[in-house]
Amino acid sequence: MIKIKQAVIVEGKYDKIKLSTVLDTVIIQTDGFGIFKDKDKQRLIKRLAQTRGIVILTDSDSAGFKIRSFIGGSVPKDSVIHAYIPDVFGKERRKDAPSKEGKLGVEGINTETLLAALSRAGVTCEKTQEKSRTVTVADLYEAGLSGKADSAALRKRFLRSLSLPERLSTGALVDMINIFMTYDEFQESIKNFSLSGDDDK
Repeated sequence: MIKIKQAVIVEGKYDKIKLSTVLDTVIIQTDGFGIFKDKDKQRLIKRLAQTRGIVILTDSDSAGFKIRSFIGGSVPKDSVIHAYIPDVFGKERRKDAPSKEGKLGVEGINTETLLAALSRAGVTCEKTQEKSRTVTVADLYEAGLSGKADSAALRKRFLRSLSLPERLSTGALVDMINIFMTYDEFQESIKNFSLSGDDDK
């Protein structure tokens, strides 16, 4: 497994499955053109771009380039890396016929070619660091974001302050916090959130 800092954006679940076997990072699937209408996922990708940067790795067909252009145009240029797979003609094993343009998608490209594409784009491995303390559900409880009478409303406001989807469950929120920030940064954000007096005006 290769650990990289940036989150990787791919088109479908099979692309995500393929990359999950070789990359240790956050991998987000656009569900094809579904990203065009999915405001929550758009916000999530923008947040990832702000906090850790993103790598766009879509298929090399016209649909892939439309999705790449849409996402790339929605985030600052210095927060995105474009990685391109080569035009390889063929058919994925799970499919009965080739795609419309006859090109293999990310899921059909061999691992060595995928890693070469990332390397050419300038994606580098992260240095191994000692694992730091992560945020837990207990921390959310202590912060008032879980298990208390007004936790749902408070969590909703907190999510809004982080530009994250308001409907995230407690478990999903823990996962997102550990993606976006360290334990110390979480504690600082809670303090700043409390001091700001954020409300639902």
